[in-house]
Amino acid sequence: MSTNESSVDQPEDSTDEPVADTAEDGDARTSGAALPPRGTPIIEVTGIGKSYGQVIALHDVTTSVRAGEVTCVLGDNGAGKSTFIKILAGAHEHTEGTFVVDGISRNMNSPRAALALGIATVYQDLAVVPLMPVWRNFFLGSEITKGFGPIRRLDISGMKRIAKSELAAMGIDLRDVDQPIGTLSGGERQCVAIARAVYFGARALILDEPTAALGVRQSGIVLKYIAKARDRGLGVVFITHNPHHAYPVGDRFMLLRRGRSMGDFAKSEITLDELVRMMSGGAELEALTHELQQDEPDSALTKSLHDEVETS
Repeated sequence: MSTNESSVDQPEDSTDEPVADTAEDGDARTSGAALPPRGTPIIEVTGIGKSYGQVIALHDVTTSVRAGEVTCVLGDNGAGKSTFIKILAGAHEHTEGTFVVDGISRNMNSPRAALALGIATVYQDLAVVPLMPVWRNFFLGSEITKGFGPIRRLDISGMKRIAKSELAAMGIDLRDVDQPIGTLSGGERQCVAIARAVYFGARALILDEPTAALGVRQSGIVLKYIAKARDRGLGVVFITHNPHHAYPVGDRFMLLRRGRSMGDFAKSEITLDELVRMMSGGAELEALTHELQQDEPDSALTKSLHDEVETS
């Protein structure tokens, strides 16, 4: 996805509010945003859909994102997850259904409009500059300055201090915020991007497959920080194709297949086994196994599919 749609893009006035303990006339945001009570809907989509001419990319999708909860959106490649992300992030306007933010129906046409409402998106590419230090990436595009007129300059010490404290608040303990962000692991870079979005006012945080390219240990680190963001009161949208990553942190699960919703479930309404079965297409595998058994009852393919159905 394009880095132009990254969570580093902030509203133009996002650097006009002073931060405590920084130089006079500094232009950083105060940490975080005013969050509604836990469980309050921040985003509600009902029958949402998107068409490109005669091509229907998304149809009749309904779910909600609530403060202090994680809504997991699951689906395989081509299921419609990217289209759904772009609608929530303001990159694409929906063509059907209703999109409600804070109880008001919206029709957003730009990522800046979404950011102004506290909806931030962290894409897989993260939009970081690998050779720049962590603190510089944290404030990329929204730098704090001090001084006046022609002697206005970056408040480097202030930005380092804020970056370190904000990362610590998310439970991220870096030895040195001066180290290039490219030296961090994939999981650590994801966590820096999450902390950055929280600091710059995110109330609803959309995470685009943050564990897709990570190993087991690094995936666990990212899941830990997703839970941290939830516990701070944010509404989190966790996009993933892995139900084993989604279920431990998720409070609500919405499954997509071929651009349509297979259901929207609270955690109390679905087990991990049921989630895995729906994701793996258990019913389709059973039908295929039955068809193959009639033709070649003892084939290796039939036995393999039968075993997969049993495990799902």
